Amino acid sequence: MSSRTALVLGGTSGIGLATARQLRALGATVHISGRDKRRLDEVAATDPELVGHRSDASDPIALRELVEEITAIDWLVVTASGAEGMGPVADLDLDVLRRAFDAKFWTHLGAIRAALPHLSVDGSITLVSASSARMGMPGTAGLSALNAAVEGLVRPLAVELAPIRVNAVSPGLVDTPWWDGTPEDARRALFAQVASILPARAVAVADDVAAAVVLAATNRNLTGTILESDGGARLVSLA
Repeated sequence: MSSRTALVLGGTSGIGLATARQLRALGATVHISGRDKRRLDEVAATDPELVGHRSDASDPIALRELVEEITAIDWLVVTASGAEGMGPVADLDLDVLRRAFDAKFWTHLGAIRAALPHLSVDGSITLVSASSARMGMPGTAGLSALNAAVEGLVRPLAVELAPIRVNAVSPGLVDTPWWDGTPEDARRALFAQVASILPARAVAVADDVAAAVVLAATNRNLTGTILESDGGARLVSLA
């Protein structure tokens, strides 16, 4: 696999960075992108073999310039996410939800369109959604719709873009920097509560989900598939 080239959008932290590291361990040349120069500098110090790019994946012009700079891509991984869109539907600010769609759904779709001319014919596209797409938790209608929209791209594009493979990975609760804004005591209490309910009896870390992303990206027999990496959350009630 040493001749393969991967691009991980949102690859400077969390699931994206863990995925980039695992793909690099397979011998691929791995490009990562992010908007935060500080994070890029930190990754450059800890993972000098990863090729960092400061780029906004939600900006179509910047995205096109990025993929044109890389020129040829075998594995496209899109881990763009946001922190907005959650709350009871009666109180949900629709402008906030539109921003959430801009940050995730439109970024995923824009990344596919920008990278498509540069993807190898035996390459792959791997998206990252979330288990809220299929769960019935109160207060998650906005997030559910957003992630269901991302997952809705997978099956038609797997047929339309064949032989390029298209998959998604659907994580549940994951201990990543996404939770950094939550007070430490509250975060630990939440994780402990959820872990006691999950069949896996543990809250995932980024490497757990990244392993599923790498499988989806590299396994030539997977396409049109949504891999659920949620510790069994879909099987129980977390409400």
